Amino acid sequence: MLALLAAGCSHPLPPPPATAPQVGVVEVHAQPVPLTRNLVGRLSATRSADVRARVAGVLLKRLYVEGSDVKAGQPLFEIDPAPLRAALDGALAALAQAEATAANAHISAQRSRELLPSGLVSRSDLDNAEAAERSTAAAVSQAKAAVGTARINLGYATVTAPISGRAGQQGVTEGALVGQGTPTLLTTVEQIDPIYVNFDEPAVDIERLRRAQAAGNITVASGKQVRVQVLLADGAPYPHTGTLDFLDVSVDPATGAVALRGIVPNPDHLLLPGMFVGVRLSSAEVNRGYLVPQAGLQRDASGPYVLVAGPDNKVLEKRVTTEALEGPDWVVTAGLADGDRVIVSGTQNARPGTSVAAVPAPADTDAAHDAAGVAAGTGNAGAAR
Repeated sequence: MLALLAAGCSHPLPPPPATAPQVGVVEVHAQPVPLTRNLVGRLSATRSADVRARVAGVLLKRLYVEGSDVKAGQPLFEIDPAPLRAALDGALAALAQAEATAANAHISAQRSRELLPSGLVSRSDLDNAEAAERSTAAAVSQAKAAVGTARINLGYATVTAPISGRAGQQGVTEGALVGQGTPTLLTTVEQIDPIYVNFDEPAVDIERLRRAQAAGNITVASGKQVRVQVLLADGAPYPHTGTLDFLDVSVDPATGAVALRGIVPNPDHLLLPGMFVGVRLSSAEVNRGYLVPQAGLQRDASGPYVLVAGPDNKVLEKRVTTEALEGPDWVVTAGLADGDRVIVSGTQNARPGTSVAAVPAPADTDAAHDAAGVAAGTGNAGAAR
């Protein structure tokens, strides 16, 4: 027995086979993927009108509540109408005098026309009478125009809202002399439903999308098909989605960007002019793309790549082409095949050519990816953009 034990000790048993490391995989499939870009924009009113005093006078009272919504034609201010009413009365009196003079001139000219055949009136007298008739008729027209002007000025004593919208702060107080020399700004009315969001997009991004569309990889939307989503200061999406309203035809040489403008419904008036907001622009769609979680995409000196668990659970390295970052996923347009199992967790234990135990990754893998995945995703984000 001792001899047998000694013989056994001289030949140790072979080690047990190594266990393949476990990795989490996500199976990817080709599908149409919308492309969105996150930009920064500033809000502005769709219509803005200055309310000014169009006649000179003393401001008597304000007829609206500052910061409230007003309708077009609603009275906002009242200017002292007494001088304007007196001017209208004077114009009416001048009109009456001109009409009386014109009536007398017409009677005189008519009498001359009747007496001309009998020779009791000379031709020269008739010409003078008809000239006076025409002059007095013109004076009546001039007096009527003066009455119309006086009526208009009296109407301007009540300052009304030119458009519907939200009236701002009062520019001058009661008792001030307004409209003397130049029209005095009384307040401003802004229409904020809907509201504009102005933002810029790099010209290189627009050109890149157009080239991809020419190659057949991307379908670029146009007109009202382009969706504009506003993101509030805390990152929450605004509940109402807008559309693209304007695209400039030139590039700003100082920034290398193109000016765009979206129009967004604002029924609750939560968005105010002058606010800075985030803008999520959806203007194109990848015809055939793969959504790869950020943790599954890595990058080295040669560019982005992913590790794939093959049919025999052998790790394969595949170089890919990324288009953009869509939420928590990368949009991959080339380098993958339908049904590939991309490794998204345990990548530190996966090496090309080694065997792994592939299991489906949990749904929250993107929220808890490892530090290497974060670094790779961030670096590629800058390159893609």
